[in-house]
Amino acid sequence: MKKTGKEIWVFGDYRNYFRNRVTLQLLAKATDLAKKAGNPVCAVIFGSNVKEYVNEYIAHGAEKVYVMDHISLKGYNVETYVILMEMLIKKYRPEMVLVGATCFGREFAPRVAKRLATGLTADCVDLEMNDDDLLVQTAPAFGGNLLAKIITPIHKPQMATVRPGVFKELPHDYQATGEIITVPIPKKLPENQVRLISSRHESARINKIEDAKIVVCGGRGMGSKQKFRKLYALAELLGGEVGATRPVVYSNWADHDSLIGQAGRQIKPLLLLSFGISGAIQHTAALIDAKFIIAINKNPDAPMMKMADVAIVADANQVCSAMIREIRKRIRE
Repeated sequence: MKKTGKEIWVFGDYRNYFRNRVTLQLLAKATDLAKKAGNPVCAVIFGSNVKEYVNEYIAHGAEKVYVMDHISLKGYNVETYVILMEMLIKKYRPEMVLVGATCFGREFAPRVAKRLATGLTADCVDLEMNDDDLLVQTAPAFGGNLLAKIITPIHKPQMATVRPGVFKELPHDYQATGEIITVPIPKKLPENQVRLISSRHESARINKIEDAKIVVCGGRGMGSKQKFRKLYALAELLGGEVGATRPVVYSNWADHDSLIGQAGRQIKPLLLLSFGISGAIQHTAALIDAKFIIAINKNPDAPMMKMADVAIVADANQVCSAMIREIRKRIRE
């Protein structure tokens, strides 16, 4: 198919490349979006000695990569990156700009949108093209109780940040080729208002819940924060990760990284154990790719129980405790 439309840009965040795959996921979705209107799919990357990542983006769907490669860009600085992105967008005028909804993306993308006087839909969980070739951006609204479909019909580019794990990356294509456009940085950039004095790496989850084969997820039906902690022991015994519903996170029983739902993580485990979760739509919408679900709840009519492959009508805390005892017993044997 001949590419005739304006470009779809994906900003490349490669700083934790081997764990954070959101850029590759966005390239895959951009490729899907491009099929309808014929938009070329492009990546944008800033940094120092980034050739390896440029080649990776081409292998995962980018037909063109805009590169700013300079020693001064080795360390991320939001002011510098925003100015450079604004400069590139004004020069090349892409139709759409997609950024991962990581901590970086949530800081970077809104500033770029403000400088360009265009709209930005944050934390999208789906993207599609309508009949007018506009980007329909689906994002949680009203605390995750609704899904809003948003378009930007007048101002350009159309911009969105997208949550990691929503889309699947394309397989690595070793035969792929693409155009590389090296863009020189301006000779003089405005002086940064913030200067980095020192930094240290803070370890995140060793395993991402989006990639976990087994997820143990709990709701308010566990009864208390202390009882909820048992789920971590069960997950450790099973080699899985712990997820939580929104009420649990808001009650500080679990951190926000554990939130499963439209306002949190999308998961696709081979086995999902659901303890004390009623099954509100904002939670179950994130579970549609789970292969096998076991739900434990006192209420047999709870939506989660109807969604499950196996439904156990019982006290979630008691079942969790019994499972831990039985697994530990079998390990000792």
